[in-house]
Amino acid sequence: MSGKKAAALPRKAYEKELLRLQTELVKLQEWVRASGTRLVIVFEGRDAAGKGGTIKRVAEHLNPRVARIAALPKPTERERTQWYFQRYVEHLPAAGEIVLFDRSWYNRAGVEHVMGFCTKEEHQLFLRQCPIFERMLAEDGVLLRKYWFSVSDTEQQERFRRRLKDPLRRWKLSPMDLESITHWEAYSRAKDEMMVHTDIAEAPWYVVESDDKRRARLNMIAHLLSSVPYHEVPPPVLELPERPASTGYQRPPRDLRTYVADHAAGIGTREQ
Repeated sequence: MSGKKAAALPRKAYEKELLRLQTELVKLQEWVRASGTRLVIVFEGRDAAGKGGTIKRVAEHLNPRVARIAALPKPTERERTQWYFQRYVEHLPAAGEIVLFDRSWYNRAGVEHVMGFCTKEEHQLFLRQCPIFERMLAEDGVLLRKYWFSVSDTEQQERFRRRLKDPLRRWKLSPMDLESITHWEAYSRAKDEMMVHTDIAEAPWYVVESDDKRRARLNMIAHLLSSVPYHEVPPPVLELPERPASTGYQRPPRDLRTYVADHAAGIGTREQ
């Protein structure tokens, strides 16, 4: 890629292509369910790199019984004494399921390592074991896709500023997120080292340029669809039955129930 920043993707073009790709994701989901495939998608990257927004668009029209999001909190005291990968194994898919990891076992290679939440020995052990762990998944038939969302330092800071001012997104910021600004180079070195050890043939890393969120979402979804050999599964034939004739049922009087107030009645109509 050249250093010149690409023009912003027009909203209408973005929304049209997103809908097309989301339609394909539904087809992918039905293929996963019918074929008994196990699909794991790992979303990693810096804070405010656009992972959450992309996950939201991927899962938006999928069946939550088939495709679920795993966003694990910090480990409990008991989990800290387990094998590091153990608590992630619990969230791996069974046949016919998709799991989207909003951050994953790679926490150890990033924030835990940079912020000193694990020892150097634990970090080195992770780098040795992670490729083995992922090869085991691949050998067992799990489809594993790993995406690293790459955002520039200037764009990250601008997103942090917008979140600070937006009451609807303020919750996305934590003191740890803001502290990451002062550890930019440390995170860069940690990411580079992680890639050296874990960018393996059985589970390669795919880097998503994410300074433009719309492009990042479309590029990531399009790549995922191109990397999985799915095909459209014919849906079952369904027919809407005729409503049977009334047998005399009458609805109870409204005053016997407590209804939610009509808040919407006080809102003026908007011009279309």
